[in-house]
Amino acid sequence: MKPLIQTFVMHFGEMGSRWGINRTVSQIYALLFVSREPLHADAIVEALNVSRSNVSMGLKELQAWRLVETQMEPGDRRLYYRAPEDVWDIFRTLAEERQRREVDPTLSMLRSALLSEPACEDERHAQQRMEQMHEFIEMLTGWFAEVQRLSPQTLTRLMRLGSSVGRLLELADRGGRLPSPN
Repeated sequence: MKPLIQTFVMHFGEMGSRWGINRTVSQIYALLFVSREPLHADAIVEALNVSRSNVSMGLKELQAWRLVETQMEPGDRRLYYRAPEDVWDIFRTLAEERQRREVDPTLSMLRSALLSEPACEDERHAQQRMEQMHEFIEMLTGWFAEVQRLSPQTLTRLMRLGSSVGRLLELADRGGRLPSPN
């Protein structure tokens, strides 16, 4: 592996473990992300110096997350893997998978907890706090659903506006007048 690529792959592995993702899975993804050509499992094993079984399990996990695409090469029976090209597609996929795996089950549990009858004052207090959390997560998932509909170009423009919009909203919160949109 070239030094620049190795630096990125190793850093991504370290960061992945901080995000709760297996280090090798993160490294496999990083390698596929920066590779010019799709790679087969043996090339990944060689590049990362990890076991074939580790690479196979990592590729299965990345496929389950919809973060790698497979293809066949003419005259070769091996599967080749590549990361999607568009970083917005990658972000959307990650966000959708996180929502499906983490947010949706939490919302389901909160809905169930909110439907139960509290047996004491402590449960009533806990239920009020859970209701606040439920409302926040519902608002956030609604916002995210709206953002998901935006084109990458619009999302880029929106993100670039972020700090300016934040300063305007802070001004409005302090009783200041917002400038006219004209």
